[in-house]
Amino acid sequence: MTDFTKRVIKIILEIPVGRVMTYGQVAASAGSPRGARQVVRILHSMSASYNLPWHRIINAQGSISTPKQAKEKGIRQRASLEAEGVQFDASDKVDLKKYRWFPEEFDIY
Repeated sequence: MTDFTKRVIKIILEIPVGRVMTYGQVAASAGSPRGARQVVRILHSMSASYNLPWHRIINAQGSISTPKQAKEKGIRQRASLEAEGVQFDASDKVDLKKYRWFPEEFDIY
């Protein structure tokens, strides 16, 4: 496992209940500002093994990003966030000013 992957996992595990981060924000916090797609890959392949709160990761516009063929996953993600108190506006977006979480700096190197 790469150091970047370890940092991504650590950051995602630290996101508090009722808060969210964006894919790009996780990537930048883990040391790779252009690594948002890598974060997607990590979530897809490691969420179950590491019990990651995958539902707390959304896109930079504050929306849930799921492919059309995975509509049920998007519905589950929204329900999980709403169960934690995260609210969506009429455009199905989360207010990032209110719900975005910023991790404290940490050293896992």
